[in-house]
Amino acid sequence: MKMIRFLVIGRVIIAYRQCLESLSMCRWNTTLFIVKPTNNLAASTSPDGETLLLQEHDGEYFLKVGGVPLMSTTACSSEQMMAELACGPGGRTQRVLIGGLGFGFTLRKVLELVSADSDVEVAELLQVIIDWNREYLRAVNGALLDDGRVEVLKKDVFKIMQSGGRYDAILLDVDNSPDPLVQKGNGRLYQRRGLEIARAALRANGRVVYWSAHEDPGFVRLLRKVFSRVEAIPAKAYPKAKRFTHTLFVAGR
Repeated sequence: MKMIRFLVIGRVIIAYRQCLESLSMCRWNTTLFIVKPTNNLAASTSPDGETLLLQEHDGEYFLKVGGVPLMSTTACSSEQMMAELACGPGGRTQRVLIGGLGFGFTLRKVLELVSADSDVEVAELLQVIIDWNREYLRAVNGALLDDGRVEVLKKDVFKIMQSGGRYDAILLDVDNSPDPLVQKGNGRLYQRRGLEIARAALRANGRVVYWSAHEDPGFVRLLRKVFSRVEAIPAKAYPKAKRFTHTLFVAGR
């Protein structure tokens, strides 16, 4: 019995020492538990009258529209996957149109995939998004706007597609989803007429990729009425995510 008591007491002492060591480590690393402030870097008003707010927290950047989180530098995997689906293997991608600059992650991946003589047009209707990328987000992806292959157009991507330009790839990330919309004015891009305009703007083997925060079977059905090849591909928000929360709709002529 004494031996058992000694063993039990010994284990308690060891556990106690381990606990003290853990507490000591916590004391040495108290900075890990300090809540860092969220900094409001800039604000503006969208054409719909919503407040656009650029924030920074612990080295990461966030954009909110009307109080709704729209994008961040912490979750950008699906934006890069868009480029892989649009400009990956299967054909030469000479001319690309990106609708929506965002934080530039789609642009970065496109530039990694296309050739040195490709032309990449970025349509961004909001001048503040362009300015914020150059001023606050230059170290993220803003410097890419100076790449010789890139032309930034302060224009509505819908009108650019109407101009009859023929693109090998069109990447549209202008809202959270086909439905519901963050900005009502974007709705026409996801209606049948908008899909027909996107199809007409593609070259023979071109494809268009639509980003969405969620699945949308109704949008898939509408795409299939206009395009010959349609896929709805689940995507992760960030590499280590356990779930596929986003959806990329890929449509080819």
